[in-house]
Amino acid sequence: MTDPVIHALSASDAHLFDALPDPLGARESHRRTRFRPDWKRVALRDGEVVARGAWWGGPDDSEPVNINWFDVAEGEEEAGAELLRSAPWQVELEINLPGGWRDKPDLRPAAEARFAAARAAGYELLVERFLYRWTPERGLPERPGRLHFSAEPDDNVFFGALRRIHSVTLDAHALKAIKKGGLDQAVQEELDFFHWCPSPREWWQIAHTPEGDLAGIHIPAHNPSGPTIGFIGVVPEQRGHSYAYDLLAECTRFLVEQGAEFVSGATDRGNFPMAASFAKAGFPVVSERVNFHLAGQAA
Repeated sequence: MTDPVIHALSASDAHLFDALPDPLGARESHRRTRFRPDWKRVALRDGEVVARGAWWGGPDDSEPVNINWFDVAEGEEEAGAELLRSAPWQVELEINLPGGWRDKPDLRPAAEARFAAARAAGYELLVERFLYRWTPERGLPERPGRLHFSAEPDDNVFFGALRRIHSVTLDAHALKAIKKGGLDQAVQEELDFFHWCPSPREWWQIAHTPEGDLAGIHIPAHNPSGPTIGFIGVVPEQRGHSYAYDLLAECTRFLVEQGAEFVSGATDRGNFPMAASFAKAGFPVVSERVNFHLAGQAA
């Protein structure tokens, strides 16, 4: 067997990316995603495509943010690993999977082959996540009316709220950022991401109890794929009252008032309170995501 040849694509040969089968339905999950041809790479063996990866970033980014499409042909885990290892961008890897993939014998081997290739390339599991999608036929979630919502133009207010929220968190990405650079750096990275989103800063809202105490924040957003629940967070001292649902309901309704015809969302698989809020608000799980990061990145 000959060694694989790693090939960076361009507009002229971008069609090679479509040469592999798509058993996990990645094409459908990425139908709203815009990929740059020169951020796509394939592994060829004897002229046949045996692995592929698409790196992704925003329209103004000079480098990709992550890899969010990665496939390997059956038995080609090492070619997939070499595709990842040899890339000029060493960023987080996202593998999108159909819901319930573990229980589907036609899907699980394909998923595990991708995991094996990622691990061989030096990646390790960061977190598994549920991806949600609200559509109008689900009905708008009811507003409990327990919190008062208002816009807040001062980023320092959001910085302080996020600092309190992330001081006790279940979110794997937040925990990784805190471990890497401390709480303040993690909060600043979160704010930088919200500013990066192509949606108005004026949409961000804070929530108070009737007594005037801060309960949490919600950030309705648009990412490059459409309207999304950017962030839901309850400060630690207000947890236990199911306020995450109140924030989620308000965030969803806000986006619909801005013209959203669907709303996406996501949470870590182990974040049971947030998962319960999504279910109550009428957000079904439409797919799952497994996030890998390079071993030692969080050190």
